[in-house]
Amino acid sequence: MVFSSIPFLYYFLPAVLGVYFLVPRRGKNGVLLLASLVFYGWGEPKLLWLMVLTIALYYLCGLAIERADTRRWKKVWLTVSIAAGVGLLGVFKYADFFIGSFNAVTGLSLPLLKLALPIGISFYTFQCLSYTVDVYRGGVPAQKNLVSFGAYVALFPQLIAGPIVRYVDVAPQLESRAHSWEDAAAGLRRFLVGLGKKVLLADNFALLIRLFRESGEKSVLFYWMYAIAFTLNIYFDFSGYSDMAIGLGRVFGFRFPENFAYPYLSKSVTEFWRRWHMSLGSWFRDYVYIPMGGNRVSRSRWVFNILTVWMLTGLWHGAAWNFVLWGLLFAVLLLVEKRVPALGRLPGVLRHGYVMFTVVLSFVLFNADSLAQVGQDFACLFGFGGLRLSSPETLYYLKSYAVLFLLGILGCTPLVRSRAERIAETKAGPVLETALMLALLLVCTAYLVDGSFSPFLYFRF
Repeated sequence: MVFSSIPFLYYFLPAVLGVYFLVPRRGKNGVLLLASLVFYGWGEPKLLWLMVLTIALYYLCGLAIERADTRRWKKVWLTVSIAAGVGLLGVFKYADFFIGSFNAVTGLSLPLLKLALPIGISFYTFQCLSYTVDVYRGGVPAQKNLVSFGAYVALFPQLIAGPIVRYVDVAPQLESRAHSWEDAAAGLRRFLVGLGKKVLLADNFALLIRLFRESGEKSVLFYWMYAIAFTLNIYFDFSGYSDMAIGLGRVFGFRFPENFAYPYLSKSVTEFWRRWHMSLGSWFRDYVYIPMGGNRVSRSRWVFNILTVWMLTGLWHGAAWNFVLWGLLFAVLLLVEKRVPALGRLPGVLRHGYVMFTVVLSFVLFNADSLAQVGQDFACLFGFGGLRLSSPETLYYLKSYAVLFLLGILGCTPLVRSRAERIAETKAGPVLETALMLALLLVCTAYLVDGSFSPFLYFRF
């Protein structure tokens, strides 16, 4: 089940909200846990056992770490929890990648496991790992209530594609959280904005990308249209999901961390990664980079730390070499920025142009199906693929999607939000805002009824 679907919007969510607000306070976490398991099992009933196993395993590990008498035994149980999480990821997400790579190097033909990738496994595994690490560090007490812990791990608003919510940030809210009409209204507005990003922008850019891939009349200009379209597609797809998750969380009384802060306005790659997928970046910083020594080590060790963290960041996104190269590309760019201060003194326009040029090219690498396609895409982008600069088909799609590109670019800035806030502050603001939100819901519903299924890109991570 996905947020941008008729069953979720008109059946599942209203039913869950109705039951949730009818039950007494002590039963609300139970409703969320049950609803979350139904939500997850709707799409992957055969892998529901893995979610239940993960909940039970980390619940027990958290208790064992807290109750251990010595530091040594605390570390033993922490190691068990880390090995379990990494092991499950290794088996379900990376086994075939490593087997295939081993076969390619050795010439052997070891059979692939061909296991289905559990939806959202990277997200909920990272949340569980942060939980046991924080319990080990003494930053938070272990959760004694299995239902409350299960609700945290499986919480359906952010289960599938984040943001990555650390237990320490929501532990007080699991025990007691306030609900109000103001929070519910604000949460629903945020949800609808995210729904609009996904259905009206991301899905239409996805259609152009599909048309590009199916086209027999590609050109250099069409390749650049594709590259920019995917850059906008992945932003509105992922930030739209984050908006919906944060909005739904607020309806249920939770305050989830922000995940995006207009990353395409950045003037350095370092700034870009402070604005893009912020919950993932902070997770790797606090649980991998700093424990490895961060930048308080020798220069060679620091370079090693950066390369390792970004290789893992790439692998987190997918089990393929293009994702590894994508992560290492950003590692190199970050190292260059830190070692060449003169880059920060360039005019702002040049710095922003350099960042966006780099980001667009990086997402071409990110979205490739193979390393061979990476080479072909880059060759064609720079005119080495034997293609014409343009074509009648390219110009047709450019005219057809010009308005969408304009809306997409504007949507990557705070302009739309600031205008909406100004309207909301007027006397007629509340009425206009309500009318706009209802209109947005109706338009999105019309698209969903008329269109085809379009899952979130980050489902595969």
